[in-house]
Amino acid sequence: MEVLGKAMTGKKERPVRVVQFGEGNFLRAFVDYMIDIANEQGKFDGDIVLVKPIEFGSLEHFHRQDCQYTVSLRGIAQGEAKVINRRITSVADAVDAYGEYHKYMKLAELESLRFVVSNTTEAGIVFDGEDRFEGKPPRTFPGKLTQFLHRRYETFRGSRDRGLIMLPVELIDDNGIMLRKCVMEFADLWNLGDGFKAWVEEACIFTSTLVDRIVTGYPGDRAEKEWEAFGYEDRLLVTGEPFALWVIESPRDISGEFPLPEAGLPVIFTENQKPYKQRKVRILNGAHTSFVPASYLCGNDIVRESMEDGDIRNFMERTIFDEVIPTLTLPKEELVEFAEEVINRFNNPYVNHALLAISLNSVSKWRARCLPSLLEYRERFGRLPARLTFSLAALLAFYHGTEIRGNALVGHREGEEYEIRDDGEVLEFFRENSERDSRALTEAFLGKEAFFGQDLNRTEGLTEAVAAYLEDIRKNGMRAALCRIS
Repeated sequence: MEVLGKAMTGKKERPVRVVQFGEGNFLRAFVDYMIDIANEQGKFDGDIVLVKPIEFGSLEHFHRQDCQYTVSLRGIAQGEAKVINRRITSVADAVDAYGEYHKYMKLAELESLRFVVSNTTEAGIVFDGEDRFEGKPPRTFPGKLTQFLHRRYETFRGSRDRGLIMLPVELIDDNGIMLRKCVMEFADLWNLGDGFKAWVEEACIFTSTLVDRIVTGYPGDRAEKEWEAFGYEDRLLVTGEPFALWVIESPRDISGEFPLPEAGLPVIFTENQKPYKQRKVRILNGAHTSFVPASYLCGNDIVRESMEDGDIRNFMERTIFDEVIPTLTLPKEELVEFAEEVINRFNNPYVNHALLAISLNSVSKWRARCLPSLLEYRERFGRLPARLTFSLAALLAFYHGTEIRGNALVGHREGEEYEIRDDGEVLEFFRENSERDSRALTEAFLGKEAFFGQDLNRTEGLTEAVAAYLEDIRKNGMRAALCRIS
């Protein structure tokens, strides 16, 4: 079978306008996919060079396939199950920052270069005082970027029209602000001079972004069947869902230089991305965290089964529409539209999203995703939101276990064991307290300031309500207790 490559796609050569730190599935199915569409529609006209920013791993398949690959999006679109396949031709090359250091650094000298995209994981944007400017390259991503920017600054003698626009997509708050802070710290540490720092401040733009798309990656055992359907071999094939959103907060307007919305792409330029992040975290992530423990103890294993379970779906929908949306600041019609899209995504027939996978670190997730909605609802309406309150009791029931085996607390569902994974302090708390009566366990849990940042027993009525719900679950089972409030 023929291997996908330039000869097959008839790739058009374009100027390199984007350097991308990271060659993983998400960036290729999200950023590179969007740029490919913008290129096709004549809105961007720029190629991407991928940079492998870590020492391990191989670019063999990229070079074998001339950096061409297929994105296959599968899910519900316009109310129907669809598969959308696209061959990506927006990537010109892939370079190893360690094994091809000099080639990598020459990218900083390209006149056409304007954008830097990155996805180096949540731990990637960090300052390390032990990192060295002389490294080939430095160890950390911000160190690499500082060295890269300095090469560009020297090449173009500080020209203000040769600055770069940073588009980090790492999943941390204010990712662009944090990246800029690290670069300036390295500039000071390495004594790169006031001229360079002024150039970074005045000529470069650090955006903060929010990204949203479920990317499921290489299809594994199904790959060869996909190749037969395509008519070519593609070892870089990446799968994901049709839904996407890219919110870009920038201190200066870059929409004219990066006109993806003109290509019909779901990109929003804004001066404040926080309401969009709040919407995603509280509706999408909050829905997951609030219904997963209850759904699992009701006998479901994946998200789609949960949506096919009338009791769980009703609980989830009323949590979102009755208790979460009323606490958010964006226009209601936007929030409702987003929530309806979230429900479509939960129903994706091509994704088997395991509830136990979502349940990882549920205590800290509940604090970040659900607690703000609960407290704001209580403040606005003078009463507790019933379903969010119940979700705390369901969490307590799900975390019931008296044995830690390996790195997991052992729970039981209908006589079968399941693994509860969380921080050691959380697992130890439940190992020691799970057998206490409902009121005592609830008081101890809500009083753990290390878990919630405050003593939740001080929230009027919360301890009593959670303890009552937990007692109902213990006596009558999860489904019966849940149906009483749904």
